[in-house]
Amino acid sequence: MASPVLVTGGTGRLGKLVVAQLQDSGCDVRVLARHRRPIPQGAEFFTADLRTGHGIKPAVTATAAIIHCATSTRGDAEATRNLVAAASLAGSGHLVYVSIVGIDHIASWGYPRTKLQAEQIVASSGLPWTILRVTQFYDYCLANARKLSRLPVVPVPAGFTVQPVDPRDVAARLVELTLGEPVGRAPDMAGPQVSNWTDLIRGYLTASHRRRRVLPVLVPGTRAVRNGALLPPPGHTVGSRTWDQFLAAHA
Repeated sequence: MASPVLVTGGTGRLGKLVVAQLQDSGCDVRVLARHRRPIPQGAEFFTADLRTGHGIKPAVTATAAIIHCATSTRGDAEATRNLVAAASLAGSGHLVYVSIVGIDHIASWGYPRTKLQAEQIVASSGLPWTILRVTQFYDYCLANARKLSRLPVVPVPAGFTVQPVDPRDVAARLVELTLGEPVGRAPDMAGPQVSNWTDLIRGYLTASHRRRRVLPVLVPGTRAVRNGALLPPPGHTVGSRTWDQFLAAHA
């Protein structure tokens, strides 16, 4: 790919993995973030604020593709709208957006509702586009497990059936999709194992050699999740790394 690939949120949890995968694939890479951060040698950094639109134009100009990894608990729809507007004016190529499995079923929740709006903005942008929905990242699960395990009794949402995924597997899939033809909605992606939050926490406690009582707690308003709303549909793409393998390296 002769023209560079732009990664929004390229210094974040997923974005930095995507940047590394792109460079390994021989791509020229641009990184967009709100604040200056260290980036790999050879990548080009752009400071921009997606929520206001300030600074986006230079980053998107003459790009072959954009991988939109930047996300926040507030303002994702507006950020995506500003990115799409700038990319459309610049005549950018393939726009790839990473979203969340099952958000149609939990659209009453604030963050999923905004991600769903962002999906709609991408799909109606007029740009060639691909959307990849993924399940929860292992490192998100790990961060929550660490916080909860500080308590003498660890409360976990009862019946939360999930199929989390390694973000490195997601990064590799995003790069694969970006370097291919736009496909619209790509098959959703998840890890190789269906689990629940109780078992995830217990796995973490075992890996970190901690003794805690795990207490499942019924959380109001989560029936859809207990019924499998966050699980991928048939035909989804499966990552290779298991939760136990991830814990062996990180816990």
